[in-house]
Amino acid sequence: MIQKITFIDPSLQPFADDLQLRVERYVATKAALLPEGQTLKDFANAHLYFGIHPTEDGWVYREWAPAAEEMYFTGDFNGWNRRSHRMTRLDNGVFEIHLPGKESLHNGQKVSTIVIHNGQELERIPAYANYVVQDPHDHQWNAEIYHTAPFPWTDGGFQPQKNLFIYECHIGMAQEDGRIGTYQEFRHRNLKRIKALGYNTIQIMAVMEHPYYASFGYQVTNFFAPSSKFGTPDDLKALVNTAHEMGITVLLDVVHSHAAPNSREGINQFDGSEYQYFHEGARGNHTAWGTKCFNYGKHEVLNFLLSNLKYWQTEFHFDGFRFDGVTSMLYLDHGLGVAFSDQKQYFSMNTDLDAVTYLQLANELVRQVNPNAITIAEDTSALPGLALPIDVGGVGFDYRLAMGEPDMWIKLLKEVPDEHWSLNNIYYELSIRRPREKVIGYVESHDQALVGDKTAMFRMCDQEMYWGMDKSYRSITIDRAMALHKMLRLLTMTLGGEGYLTFMGNEFGHPEWIDFPREGNGWSYHYCRRQWSLADNEALKYSFLNAFDRAMVAMAKKQKVLSGQDKQLQLHEDDKVLVYKKGGAYFAFNFHHSNSYEGYLLRVPASGKYQVIMSTDDYCYGGDGRIWHECYTATRQSDGTYGFQIYLPSRTAVVLRKVK
Repeated sequence: MIQKITFIDPSLQPFADDLQLRVERYVATKAALLPEGQTLKDFANAHLYFGIHPTEDGWVYREWAPAAEEMYFTGDFNGWNRRSHRMTRLDNGVFEIHLPGKESLHNGQKVSTIVIHNGQELERIPAYANYVVQDPHDHQWNAEIYHTAPFPWTDGGFQPQKNLFIYECHIGMAQEDGRIGTYQEFRHRNLKRIKALGYNTIQIMAVMEHPYYASFGYQVTNFFAPSSKFGTPDDLKALVNTAHEMGITVLLDVVHSHAAPNSREGINQFDGSEYQYFHEGARGNHTAWGTKCFNYGKHEVLNFLLSNLKYWQTEFHFDGFRFDGVTSMLYLDHGLGVAFSDQKQYFSMNTDLDAVTYLQLANELVRQVNPNAITIAEDTSALPGLALPIDVGGVGFDYRLAMGEPDMWIKLLKEVPDEHWSLNNIYYELSIRRPREKVIGYVESHDQALVGDKTAMFRMCDQEMYWGMDKSYRSITIDRAMALHKMLRLLTMTLGGEGYLTFMGNEFGHPEWIDFPREGNGWSYHYCRRQWSLADNEALKYSFLNAFDRAMVAMAKKQKVLSGQDKQLQLHEDDKVLVYKKGGAYFAFNFHHSNSYEGYLLRVPASGKYQVIMSTDDYCYGGDGRIWHECYTATRQSDGTYGFQIYLPSRTAVVLRKVK
């Protein structure tokens, strides 16, 4: 294995021993977890054993709680008597109770667990609860019995498409009213919009249950429960099923990097100890996030997390995962304040090898469950081999998020006038990759729109956006923002990755920021929604940007832009002109803020005719229509190269294809 990864990336040869240790830990952990002949798919079944399940003659409830002295099961079924239903302690810290009779429990009943630890009585929600609801009166969270007939899936044979055009979304804020949206609303309204735009994948945030809505879903309490804020588990299944029927892949934004510190609602101190699922002491606390850190070296924790992945795949048919907070997992200091400017920083004593092993096991498992599963890592550190197969010494992800790209764009928009942008630096940031590691490129995700920041469009327009997006209105500020909004997206999609991502609403330049209802804003939903009416209003320029995004995705699919390597043809810093080939198309960008070039010589690899198929300056996208969709004949130039002359207006990009 080590020879393979160091052959792929020779710069890693000095770290062969560290990479060998990565492999040895992975092999040893698998051997310790799995009896001979067993696979990870066989191992990751904790959710089928633990939790509350119907049996042939009643119900059974099991829980792993090694530090508990006693456990009791309580709820509506026994009038909330906290001591009438004592659970039996089995081996290895497992407790269970059998309730005879099919009617002893039924859907809608609230239940809870009583844990006795050091003589203290602690109330807990079952760790494997599949549905958790909040009482509207006292706001208390409880598990609710939810076992329905098998869902009538109709998505048999669905397979994700190879090239990912990802629409990152949040169910609750996917509607325009001042409230929380639902799975059903998203299924009936938003999927049609996403399909029409051409995106073939949705990446859903905040599905795993989280009591605090404003955590954006990143402080999970109940790992096996889809959030009841948006509806029932069957509602979520219907959403996934409909998406598959429409040809849309569905990824879950999975949070295994940390957990909410809540004890009653969550799994922190479930059995009374601080070390059941998490590290003891300071290592168990993520001080920057105020959350708990998993102990990935503990076999029971591996079983819990791996079973959680299998559960979301088998029970809800998710096609894969975007793993949140991978950098925080990989390093003992969570990567905070580390620039990772030296490769030694990836292989120091600061690396959490247990977390690396867990991520390898996770990637292997999800493909045993579904060979077509997709995994994406959110990692700011660019760990070597993160998106390489395990059998060559990698961690096994299909893609990593190109997190440096939005950072670059926001930094430029905030700090550097575009007339001073360096095309060399931009080209480098968008095209640089670790050898054979694929990335998902993007201008902005939800991160760049959170309160305290602004979307790219709003940053360029600022307050003028409130009155300047009417089609009858023209100004230098709005014209610049419209032009750069389109150019940044076209450049990033075509050059910045083997996949592309946008956050819902940003494709049409959604104004303002995202701010969840909280005490500081008077619990307002004003900034926690998506104003689709802006994109649908033909009197507003948002409709231009929406149309451009739809056309851009269609072009990228037809020209197979996400496949293959780019080939730079021209880069002129003074002219602010960049030309390259990607897939079956040629792209010419003029980033100059004022210079439009008559008869600019575009150099291409061969003679022949080249047809304009798209331009950011087209009338239908809010441009001035200065680029005709005509054919240009490339001829041999005096220096032996081939090229043709074309008009390149300022702040405009042109897409061409070679006519056969």
